[in-house]
Amino acid sequence: MTGSNQRIDGQRLWDSLMAMARHGATPRGGVRRLTLTAIDQAAREDFRAQCESLGLTVRVDAIGNMFARREGRDPTRLPVLLGSHLDSQPSGGKFDGALGVMAGMEVMRTLHDLGITTEAPLELVNWTDEEGSRFGLSLMGSGTWAGVYPIDRSYALRDIDGVTVESALREIGYQGPEPAAPFPADSYFELHIEQGPILEKEGAKIGIVTGAQAQVWWDARITGQDSHAGTTPPYARRDALVAAAQVITLVDRLMRDLGDKGRGDKGRGDDGRGTVGFLKVEPNSRNVIPGEVSFSIEFRHPDSAAIAVLARDFPAMARDAVAPTGCTLELTPVLHYDAQPFDAECVALVEAATKRLGYPARRVVSGAGHDAVYVARRMPAAMIFTPCKDGLSHNEAESIEPEEAEAGCQVLFEAVVARANRSLV
Repeated sequence: MTGSNQRIDGQRLWDSLMAMARHGATPRGGVRRLTLTAIDQAAREDFRAQCESLGLTVRVDAIGNMFARREGRDPTRLPVLLGSHLDSQPSGGKFDGALGVMAGMEVMRTLHDLGITTEAPLELVNWTDEEGSRFGLSLMGSGTWAGVYPIDRSYALRDIDGVTVESALREIGYQGPEPAAPFPADSYFELHIEQGPILEKEGAKIGIVTGAQAQVWWDARITGQDSHAGTTPPYARRDALVAAAQVITLVDRLMRDLGDKGRGDKGRGDDGRGTVGFLKVEPNSRNVIPGEVSFSIEFRHPDSAAIAVLARDFPAMARDAVAPTGCTLELTPVLHYDAQPFDAECVALVEAATKRLGYPARRVVSGAGHDAVYVARRMPAAMIFTPCKDGLSHNEAESIEPEEAEAGCQVLFEAVVARANRSLV
């Protein structure tokens, strides 16, 4: 295989991933490392210690984002950022987010070992609460930093126990003094597992990510009337779960319509995404007709216009679906963002590194939201994907091969160093 003689240490990277996975390890081999918990605090302290052992300067902003700086040769150059997140889903895997952070650490270690000083500084980032699994707002840390979410809104978010983001930050000691706001920076690179089956299916070792899909999310609450399951006849029922089922079926149908959009005679498309992933039924008793159901709704598509149409039309369609049940529907918008293209020059650096190293690769659009989506609103950005087994993620069985992690990290190393050393003339 051709490529740079400056090689990252694949075994060291893998060992660091396995060590980080001990923070919140589950009996089934996954990770439960919810954001701003004591377990997250331990992972953060581990991350900080590793950074400081390499001579990096670590600072923390007001939403808990961590930035570890390695100085460059030219103090006037803007830093090149790289990283991802360390928080996980409630029953997540070892690699979602952590791969990008620990690969960034390996980039720093390799530069340290080789005695290389890049022209521009480098900053390794651990973004707070990418997953949104505790406080309900995905990409909270990067979104607050990028100005998408006002910090007061983020601080006021509560988990199911009523704990606010602000109090959780204070509890673990990570409400930092730095403002949670963009600072001058050159670019951002993020390595991540694909979380889908395309790369594995096609035998590609690297995904060159050109952008991310448009998305729209709502929180839904349907209110009916809880009553006795044995004594309430059909005509008197206002079953909130039956009403929710109508909306869930609508979401699935619209997802499939999205996939077919514009495909004509080419057959069924696969671009549409529509999901209800959270459902809470009250009073949740075997012999009581459900009186209230709360659930999440989301749609994704590479075409911003398709999502804009859904954002406009879906609320009325959902209310029409609920109306025959006698229940009422409340929809609260959570997020809506357009498809986000990544910077052509940064993407080209990833592609050039991949070709130089001889890895089989393909261009992809990210189906998932990542911190890079919001960071890309503030600076040039690009992403690198590695395959994951069976496309499985957000699951304890999430798995990648050591050589896949190594390949992704090597591409990250080459792209970041090339960007940091590029001529500005």
